[in-house]
Amino acid sequence: MIKIESLTLQRGPLRLLENANLTLHPGQKAGLLGTNGAGKSSLFALLRGELAPDAGDCSLPADWRISHMRQEIDDLDRLAVDYVLDGDQRLRSIQQQLVEAEQQQEASRLGTLYAELEAHDGFSADSRARTLLAGLGFSPAQCEARVGDFSGGWRMRLNLAQALMCPSDLLLLDEPTNHLDLDAILWLEDWLRSYQGTLLLISHDRDFLDAVVEHIVHVESRQLTLYRGGYSQFERTRAERLSQQQAAFEKQQAQREHMQKYIARFRAQATKARQAQSRLKALERMELLGPAHIDSPFNFSFREADSQSSPLLDLHDATLGYAGTAILQHVKLQLAPGARIGILGPNGAGKSTLIKTLAGSLPLIAGELKTGEHLAIGYFAQHQLDSLDPEASPLLHLARIAPQQREQELRNFLGGFDFHGSRAEEPVLHFSGGEKARLALALIAWQKPNLLLLDEPTNHLDMEMRHALTVALQNFEGAMLLVSHDRALIRDTTDELWLVADGRLTTYAEDLDSYTRWLAQFRQQQAQAGASNEPSAAPKVDAKVQRRLAAEQRQRLAPLKKVADKLEQQLDAAQQQMQEIETALADTELYSDANRGRLKELLAKQADCRQRIDELELQWLDAHEALEQLQAELAET
Repeated sequence: MIKIESLTLQRGPLRLLENANLTLHPGQKAGLLGTNGAGKSSLFALLRGELAPDAGDCSLPADWRISHMRQEIDDLDRLAVDYVLDGDQRLRSIQQQLVEAEQQQEASRLGTLYAELEAHDGFSADSRARTLLAGLGFSPAQCEARVGDFSGGWRMRLNLAQALMCPSDLLLLDEPTNHLDLDAILWLEDWLRSYQGTLLLISHDRDFLDAVVEHIVHVESRQLTLYRGGYSQFERTRAERLSQQQAAFEKQQAQREHMQKYIARFRAQATKARQAQSRLKALERMELLGPAHIDSPFNFSFREADSQSSPLLDLHDATLGYAGTAILQHVKLQLAPGARIGILGPNGAGKSTLIKTLAGSLPLIAGELKTGEHLAIGYFAQHQLDSLDPEASPLLHLARIAPQQREQELRNFLGGFDFHGSRAEEPVLHFSGGEKARLALALIAWQKPNLLLLDEPTNHLDMEMRHALTVALQNFEGAMLLVSHDRALIRDTTDELWLVADGRLTTYAEDLDSYTRWLAQFRQQQAQAGASNEPSAAPKVDAKVQRRLAAEQRQRLAPLKKVADKLEQQLDAAQQQMQEIETALADTELYSDANRGRLKELLAKQADCRQRIDELELQWLDAHEALEQLQAELAET
């Protein structure tokens, strides 16, 4: 078992744990929670033996095999399936010894090694690795692709698959769902529930935690507190303790009063009845859960739009896709003010394609899209985090879109996203993924949208920020389309579900629990259809033929990959040029009368460069979408 006694852990001047105690028994599955910087990752490093206690003791059985999810990849030329197999180091050792024994023709040693390979279940290793990859969303063709051909999010999936491939007694997973869609999350839940070892899991997905763990370890005030049950039980237990504090009670009462006034005001109005019901559900939930978030540093809202249009969007008989390749056909939808819609669908069905088309970043292949006169879209997608100016601070980002506002008003607004004091003035360059996501949401919230298009907005967000986002979306007066793997967010902020599947967009009349069952049936039907299309007497393809076919597929992908790489190089060069221009603009002497001409020239170059970056980003995105589409087509052949 894991036994931590009187543990003190310090990183530099910061003391993370002090006289902390914890006991976890073999086979227990526990979620590890705590604010950013509380010491969760340091505790993982301690368990892996990479850190030593400053005082006290941390012990676990000497013969335990530990597997963890790496955060980096150092071999980009490795094939995906081989990279996953590398997670089983004992398997790789046996295989290497077999090669050496065969070269030296040591018959006796070969017999021993083959027996050892069988005992290690090595003959099924390749199949097990491909099953892991399939569960995490990889196609058969992608299993044979180079690691370097995948984007950052898919590389993290490879690291997760490698960690699961490694036989272990203790499995340490740090935010495994961050880059997964709902399909892969549901598969991972099943896998982890059947895992026989001890699991310690860092996650901000409450439904995922509830499905997998039976204990919560909370890192708070430099202590480790063990709670029984999943996240919901932990939140209730903690709420009961915190609700005894007078400040917690007063804040909760104020929130409830605000919601009750809204419900009383709009419940009888047909146009607002749905939103009132949504607030009513949130009010019921708040009675149990609200106090658990009284110490949250986040408190924000989306500023109310100046005008509305009805409808906001009207899409008629549309074909959506990339580079002439249709993903969705005969799409018809109309968005009215107040619509609150969650988008469901299997991996690769076209959810993001729909959002990008409505946002205007992806042109229609066919059909017509009409927009309301006063339409104001707030669009959040993960690639937008990379478009933030790395040299600019949160305050400067906001000042650029609100140059007439007083600085204090901007600071107050950013404070709701936990950018206080000097943090609001620090460059984005060294911000974490969560901080960048918070800033992107802050910029959207400031601009008074009447339609929110949100594509996985909770990636990288911690539990407190997810709660604040949920409350802000519940109070948002405009329309919303939400794609998210966070089932709690969908459940608490949407009133209607749409389903993207089989090239169509339809209304989904059931709930999220029913969708889980639907998805399982959908996968089964796809597997049966794939099996029925295979010749019954098809010969088995040996490893050399598989490698040759994979090489041919990579050859077909090469031109598109070359275009994408070239665009990426051009984008890097343009961003470097922009950085040089902004460095020059930071020179205070440039703003004197003597340098007025030079200033005008640099401002013109800055505008041209910004336009060039926008164009290259769109072309790069289209190139990668085309590449992924061809990869999917190859996987089906």
